[in-house]
Amino acid sequence: MFTGIVKGIGRIVSAGNAGGALELAIDTGGLATGNWHAGDSICVAGVCLTAARVDAGRFAACVSRETLTCTTLGSLAPGDPVNLEPALAAGDPLGGHYVTGHVDGVARVIEVREDASSLRLTLEAPPPLVRYLAPKGSVTLDGVSLTVIDLADDRFGVNLVPHTRAITTLGALRVGQAVNLEVDVLARYLERLFDAQWRR
Repeated sequence: MFTGIVKGIGRIVSAGNAGGALELAIDTGGLATGNWHAGDSICVAGVCLTAARVDAGRFAACVSRETLTCTTLGSLAPGDPVNLEPALAAGDPLGGHYVTGHVDGVARVIEVREDASSLRLTLEAPPPLVRYLAPKGSVTLDGVSLTVIDLADDRFGVNLVPHTRAITTLGALRVGQAVNLEVDVLARYLERLFDAQWRR
């Protein structure tokens, strides 16, 4: 479990084939790994990955074929930046919202514009995921907890305050780029509960 509060920006060191899957080696960009161990969950660009190896300042993880089909990780290349967040520990503050790292699909940026000191992004969501989005509700983009500002058809807007622009990869997004989208897990559970009630 994560919070969507990015702790650092890492960079891809290598991306290679591992028996049909993808093995990523990631430099943590100064984020301390002293308490990380093989088997730990690390959120990489919004995707929960299991660390296979951990060294000082870097770790390696394997990305399954299933994950490659529904995320942007397959397009990563050496040098690419990625948002990083280690798993939430008991007693840690919950500054964002509950994030699983189980990406639901890929959204695409269709507009980027300055809005005072903030950056306003408009994105297009996959149609099956739109029903989980709500104005003032939570959404996760590339591992960053954000608030949905507006929603129209399959398009939604988010606002990046200066701090978020500075400490995540989202401030560098351009029109046409794809981002990993995770809807609020509470919306999924509510849908499941209502579906079960209607089927009775």
